[in-house]
Amino acid sequence: MDVELITVGDELLLGFTIDTNAAHLARELAAIGIGIRRRGTVGDVAEDIATAVREALDRTGAVITTGGLGPTSDDLTKPSIAAIFGRGMRRDEEHVAWMEQRWQQRFGRKMPESNRAQAMLPEGARKLTNNHGSAPGIWLEDDRGRWVAMLPGVPREMRGMLADTLLPILQQRVSRDGHPTVVRSRTLRTTGVAESLLADQIDPIRESLGPISLAYLPAPDGVDLRLTIRGVDAARADGILDAASSVIRDRLGRSIYAEGSTDLAEVVLDRCRALHLTIAVAESCTGGLLGARLTAIPGSSDVVLGGIIAYANDVKRDLLGVDQQQLDAHGAVSEEVVRQMAEGARARLGASIGIGITGIAGPGGGTPEKPVGTVWVALAHEQETRALQLRLIGDRDEVRRRATQSVLELVRRTLSEKD
Repeated sequence: MDVELITVGDELLLGFTIDTNAAHLARELAAIGIGIRRRGTVGDVAEDIATAVREALDRTGAVITTGGLGPTSDDLTKPSIAAIFGRGMRRDEEHVAWMEQRWQQRFGRKMPESNRAQAMLPEGARKLTNNHGSAPGIWLEDDRGRWVAMLPGVPREMRGMLADTLLPILQQRVSRDGHPTVVRSRTLRTTGVAESLLADQIDPIRESLGPISLAYLPAPDGVDLRLTIRGVDAARADGILDAASSVIRDRLGRSIYAEGSTDLAEVVLDRCRALHLTIAVAESCTGGLLGARLTAIPGSSDVVLGGIIAYANDVKRDLLGVDQQQLDAHGAVSEEVVRQMAEGARARLGASIGIGITGIAGPGGGTPEKPVGTVWVALAHEQETRALQLRLIGDRDEVRRRATQSVLELVRRTLSEKD
């Protein structure tokens, strides 16, 4: 089965809201063997919504929409789609009563009149229960078997309704139509290796990976390798992905640091935990971003002791013990200073590992000798301090993100030597 996704909302077209709904739907549908033929986005214009859905129905006969089911004047999805099917609108009085009771219980006041619009349903439609909000979903189907499933645009509500209500309906249809197959993917995460270099390593073994598609997905954190298999049953899909992943791991070795969506910070924390090590950080240009990444991982408190945001040179000197003469002679962005930052963090906080970061994130502040993107990172551990100079690309946020990723990789590589 193939479907088309249409997300509705001016905020999506204007760029004020990122369309996470389509990505989540694509992943969840693929897991039950439903492919996405096309994805589209339209604004809050009745004619545009109707045109997009009509054309999608002509291509696949199966459409899922998100957005435009709310109580305000810009919520036009229901009447626009009802018109395509030649259906009028009716008020579901049972749903009105439920919403009124819900408002009274949750907010202690009468429901606004505008919310009654959420109870307007196309004639002959099936109401999809929403356990996470007040707007019901809608299933509308004609005598030719063409259907549209309308879900709310609020991500929390959409995801909940998809899991509770729509996926079970679609799973039944997939099973009814024949032997269920899946579209399944696996992601291998790398960092510090360019996309082209990865391709050079993998191309000679490409034929041995089996009937998968392979995508290279570069980002500030590194390059993810996405392996995808389509049109086979779940057990066979897992076996093919296992075999292909094993071949790639043998080829790339330690360039792969994790699978799925696992953050490199989590990998480092797990390794430190296994070795009974603790971490302290000293950050300048990243301004606490490294500490935030580490402490975003649940359970990080048994590894991360704390950190110092040493943005000013006086703080580097007074709190981390950086030598003023080194600052004067080499500047804050230098190997000499970053080494002392890492060593100072380790000593001041009593950690097994001290990490230091200093650099020029931009957009200003660069010089011919130290252009924007120049970053020094360091790791102080046991009797050794390692420092690494980076020349990072991107805007300010990307430079900062790349800097934290690079120093986490330095820690991971150093600790892997203990294997």
